[in-house]
Amino acid sequence: MMKRALCNAFYLFVIMLCIEVVSSQLPPDQVSAMTRIYDIIQNNTAAASFLWSNVLKTTNPCSWEGVGCTSDNSSVNTVSVKSSSISTSEFLPFVCNIPTLESLDVSNNQLSSIPEGFFTGCGGITGLRLLNFSVNSLSGPLPDFNGFPMLETLDFSRNILSGEVSMQLDGVGSLKTLNLGRNNFGGKIPTNLGNMNLLEEIQLSLNNFTGEIPLEITKFKNLSVIDLSGNRLSGSIPVEFGGFTRLKTLILSLNYLSGGIPTFLANMTTLQRFAANQNSFTGSIPSGITKFLSFLDLSYNSLSGTIPSDLLSGPNLQVVDLSFNQLEGSIPAITSTKLYRLRLGSNSLNGTIPSASSGSLVYLELDNNMLSGEIPSDLGITLFNLSLLILANNRLRGALPLSLGSLTRLQVLSLQSNSLSGGIPPQILSLSKLEKLNISSNSLNGSIPLSISRMQNLRNLDLHGNNLSGSIPDSIGEIPYLVELQLGNNQLSGRIPQMPDTLQISLNLSHNLFGGPIPVTLSRLQNLEVLDLSDNRFSGVIPEFLAQLASLTHLLVMNNDLSGVVPKFGDNLLFDARGNEWLVYPPPTPNPKKSKSIALIIIIAASSSTAAGLWVVLVVYISRRYSSFHVNLLSINSPNIDFEKAFEAAADPKSITLKTRFSTYYKALLPSGAAYFIKKVNRLDKMFSLHSEKRLGQELHDLGDLSDPNLMIPFAYLFTLRGVYLFYDFTPQGTLFDSLHRAAGSALGWTERYAIALGVSQGLASLHQSQILLLDLSSKSIALKSSNEAQIGDIELCRLISPSQSTGSLSTVAGSAGYVPPEYAYSMRVTAAGNVYSFGVVLLELLSGKQAVSEGTELAKWAVSISDWDQILDPNAGEIQTSIAVKNQMLGVAEVALACINVSPEMRPNAVSVVQMLLSSRQTDIESIERTCSIPTITRD
Repeated sequence: MMKRALCNAFYLFVIMLCIEVVSSQLPPDQVSAMTRIYDIIQNNTAAASFLWSNVLKTTNPCSWEGVGCTSDNSSVNTVSVKSSSISTSEFLPFVCNIPTLESLDVSNNQLSSIPEGFFTGCGGITGLRLLNFSVNSLSGPLPDFNGFPMLETLDFSRNILSGEVSMQLDGVGSLKTLNLGRNNFGGKIPTNLGNMNLLEEIQLSLNNFTGEIPLEITKFKNLSVIDLSGNRLSGSIPVEFGGFTRLKTLILSLNYLSGGIPTFLANMTTLQRFAANQNSFTGSIPSGITKFLSFLDLSYNSLSGTIPSDLLSGPNLQVVDLSFNQLEGSIPAITSTKLYRLRLGSNSLNGTIPSASSGSLVYLELDNNMLSGEIPSDLGITLFNLSLLILANNRLRGALPLSLGSLTRLQVLSLQSNSLSGGIPPQILSLSKLEKLNISSNSLNGSIPLSISRMQNLRNLDLHGNNLSGSIPDSIGEIPYLVELQLGNNQLSGRIPQMPDTLQISLNLSHNLFGGPIPVTLSRLQNLEVLDLSDNRFSGVIPEFLAQLASLTHLLVMNNDLSGVVPKFGDNLLFDARGNEWLVYPPPTPNPKKSKSIALIIIIAASSSTAAGLWVVLVVYISRRYSSFHVNLLSINSPNIDFEKAFEAAADPKSITLKTRFSTYYKALLPSGAAYFIKKVNRLDKMFSLHSEKRLGQELHDLGDLSDPNLMIPFAYLFTLRGVYLFYDFTPQGTLFDSLHRAAGSALGWTERYAIALGVSQGLASLHQSQILLLDLSSKSIALKSSNEAQIGDIELCRLISPSQSTGSLSTVAGSAGYVPPEYAYSMRVTAAGNVYSFGVVLLELLSGKQAVSEGTELAKWAVSISDWDQILDPNAGEIQTSIAVKNQMLGVAEVALACINVSPEMRPNAVSVVQMLLSSRQTDIESIERTCSIPTITRD
């Protein structure tokens, strides 16, 4: 029986081998080449996510993922190893041993060089049509392409290549698409680009090309895409561009171009997209230019005159952005049936809000103008698809139209700083998707609607500066994601209800008629940063619980009737109680440490004896439930965990040493003197309702697999009946926010600040390469192991997502004030580009020593508003006073910061590029800095 089974197995093996031989007809040299390529990549430890995971299952390369063959499997024609974490380029010459190769894609890896043999070998492959080396770390000049007779597509974008582009591509006679964007190329725009009758796309954006746009480009008659944005180009747009008969996309943004907007645009029947924003164009906008366009962006220029009457009537028009110019006159009627985004903010437009005959509009921004009259009564009916409506800072009057309640898709409504009157209509409560409501600084009266909690997705509610009266509805505490509540400068009175525990940015009740004692319900606002109770009628003592609000940075109680002894507040709190004549300030304590330590011992002894006993029961229960183990170690170097000390610390608010937007960290001190952080996540947290314990455990293991010294990674975790405990190495220096803004004079010199900036950028790049986005990146979520070693903390659980995608509604992902990129206002999505924006704000903090939001002004907006960049540099950075080299390097980092906070997400560098830019800032081009810093790139909320 056994003998027969062996014979059957042998026959089956022979049959399978025959099938394999028949199905694989590749020449031996191609099989050998592919096998050699695989061996080299497999032996590269950085290629842990390499695509060819099925190599061991079959010896036929045609069945490997990323490998394409002819229909009869007789030859390889496609090799793709994109997004495979490859850092070696030794395999590339072996690719040249495949003479039938037509396409090679090595994009989105970590290649730093290309072997010389690749160009001499692959140049002779007559059928090679596509080479894609984009999104790597290639440096040096662009290589010479000798040969490559059939090459049609060449992509070296998103590297750090430099030098001039002159004759390197002259011999590539079949080139149709060239993409060299996001590098450091300089000199003149190249025109020696092969056969001028074949080139269709030229993309040279985000480099350092200088001079005027060369007329020679117009000889490439078949061009359909020209992208020269983000360079140093000057002069005007050549009139000869009107001769292009196939041009679909012309992008000239972020340059020094001047002159007028060309009239020939009205006659270019194929042109679909024209972007010339962030230049120095002047004059009026010609009539007829949107006759064929679908996308027009002329924002951030110096255009004047009126908007042509036909501008918003183009049959294909989808996006128009004329914001930040000097346009005047009225807004023409909106008749385009496809227009979904219209931005006309920050001009001098007057008249009334125009009529719109189409419901295609999704984003409408008319703020910072001189518009008057009433908001159209039918706006909510005719523009029923609106997701964002911004009419702030105009001269609008009248009541809020009832039809606003029909905008059921609305997420942002900003009507502040107008002259609106009447009450808040109850119909507005139907806006269940609304996340930001700002109707402040108007003349609204009446009361706050009792059912305000129907707007369950509200994050920011700003009603300050009106004439609202009555009490605050109790239902306001039922808004689950509210992080900011501004009710100041009204006539509100009565009892202050329970506020949402989620409040973080600010609770402003100032300049109202509230009286009585400060309510104890405020003690639950453990995430709150700013509490303003000034200019009311509060009486009694200032309660001790206010000193226990660990996140509080500003406590304002001026001009009330408070009395008694002022509690002892920490040095990190800005406390102002002027105008309370009966308050008594305690005398300074000469030696508080001794008495404080005795009190702490008593408190801990009284509380922990009970708590520790309860946790011992829990640990025993857990050990029985999970028979193998109850603690999960994510690191082989994990220290021994003293659970009694850990649970004591997590039960004691005085152990809180680090508090971020999403988490609270407790310090556990061992008898040996060693310490570690404990992050406690309660089972009531939303992540437990969205994911199983098994799923959370897997994601914790995924997090523990990250090995980057610039990331704060847990070394162990423990599930209990109440939640999950995460254990981290202790970071003794606190947060970057502490060192920059809470120290008596910054304790960080420029050398330390630069090291921190570089470390955080490397950590962010590591996260993005591991397909992880941050919900919140700020100086408060960056921990310091030492004065020059930083770690990104608060890597939120259940948020492991692809940077190429985005998360859900921002109602569940509230970033910190001042760090949120402008596009989140309408996209409501977290993106990799949004993370880069937040990092740019952190860079500005390091450069200036200022907070992300100070006195109501965002740091990013302040930075781009000043002309002298010396004003940005913090004199407390030490070496700046004595070293020109340090000052130059700081200016180089300023250039990086400005690139990161660019108003256009697609124009921001990715995280890997940011690392390279910071490294390059050691050799700063001052001319480049001065040029870049003069470009205004920040919009308002």
